[in-house]
Amino acid sequence: YTMRIAADILLCFFFKDAATTEIYPLSLHDVLPIFHGDIRNTNDVEGAVAAAAPDVVFHLAGQVAMTQSMQEPRRDFEVNALGTFNVLESVRRRAPECAVLYSSTNKVYGDLEWIDCRASGKRYVAEGYPHGFDETLPLKFHSPYGCSKGCADQYVLDYARMYGLRAAVFRHSSMYGGRQFATVDQGWVGWFCAQALRARGDRSHRFTISGTGLQVRDLLHAEDMVRLYFTAADRIDALQGEAFNIGGGMDNSLSLLELFDLLEDLLQVRLHHEQLPPRESDQKIFVADLRKIRARLGWVPEVSAHEGVARMLEWLQSGQGRRCA
Repeated sequence: YTMRIAADILLCFFFKDAATTEIYPLSLHDVLPIFHGDIRNTNDVEGAVAAAAPDVVFHLAGQVAMTQSMQEPRRDFEVNALGTFNVLESVRRRAPECAVLYSSTNKVYGDLEWIDCRASGKRYVAEGYPHGFDETLPLKFHSPYGCSKGCADQYVLDYARMYGLRAAVFRHSSMYGGRQFATVDQGWVGWFCAQALRARGDRSHRFTISGTGLQVRDLLHAEDMVRLYFTAADRIDALQGEAFNIGGGMDNSLSLLELFDLLEDLLQVRLHHEQLPPRESDQKIFVADLRKIRARLGWVPEVSAHEGVARMLEWLQSGQGRRCA
């Protein structure tokens, strides 16, 4: 996408370990400058901002698994909260006219146990929210991950308010697509796609799910996400200082059980799963109400859940997603 619009890009990667370098193709070295560093290190972040003198920062770096935040809360805080503070301070000091778009999470709203939900068929339904959840939901940080991302979310908004930083927050639901190396802890669409492919090759294969399988999320394909960020970068003044719920919307929402039905249909396979207790702080349902971001930017998702899942399967079958299996 960046090649098509002829954008000048500096990629800053903050790796947990050397093995994760496979998340980008080595051919990128030939066309894009790449900076390796640690988002927790002030000098690394400020050095990257000073060297690049960017017009826009897409702040996507983060610790993304709620389960991992429970196991390593200090690292979770340092990466998400301190790391975001480092980005904001570096931009404020070194590139004050730069726009900042922060990738936050729906987990800033907590587990939403106060929402009236009921089981309907193979999914949960939230009474009174036909379009999904908008940005008027009260913040209620829950879990170390929710707290660290919520802290960062509020710092971004406050830097826009107090320092005039040209910054906005996107509170994401579920994102997926090729080159997402899913694990059992993160990237549920990719993970279950990989399990379905294993089941096609081994009819006895079984996998586990946490909870009833009625849990619902809206799916946003990476192609639509990229288009959103570049559109927002061009029109940051329409978004400055505000948060937006971002996802696939109600039309692209699926429960786990509905995803399994779709995978069975696409692959002509029968899936077998075992049920574990629900995960701590897992929302029964989250679907983003997209009306606010649509009104500001005219952006709506274009890749349907059906098409996106089919693409995910194609990418996995190409052999590039071996770590997901």
